[in-house]
Amino acid sequence: MNLEKVVFGFFVLLAATLNFGFFIGDIADPALHNIYELFAAVVVSLIATVLKFGDRTQIGAVHLATSLVADLQLITAAIAWTYAAHISADGLTPAAMASVVSLSGGALFANVVSVVLLVVETVSFHRR
Repeated sequence: MNLEKVVFGFFVLLAATLNFGFFIGDIADPALHNIYELFAAVVVSLIATVLKFGDRTQIGAVHLATSLVADLQLITAAIAWTYAAHISADGLTPAAMASVVSLSGGALFANVVSVVLLVVETVSFHRR
């Protein structure tokens, strides 16, 4: 068992599950989307991205690209939430919440692609 692969897989799956937990629910209802879960998804996704920096394989490059997309979408969602809740005169409207959840949905798709790549890499691993 390779401890590095375990840690990498743990953070990839944790990023995907936290993102899913935030995404699920009525898209326009702020009560169904926890801001702390979004924050945790951003932090774990950033950690997963850092763990992907050392892999120089082709699949590692695709892993890094999917993680960067997820990071960008989640950070944009957090900025949109902050703007709507603290800067905008309208506050956190259903339309603003729908934008935040949609951005996290894009990040969720990138995380799903990353998990699929992880499974493909694991299945195609040949013992020496």
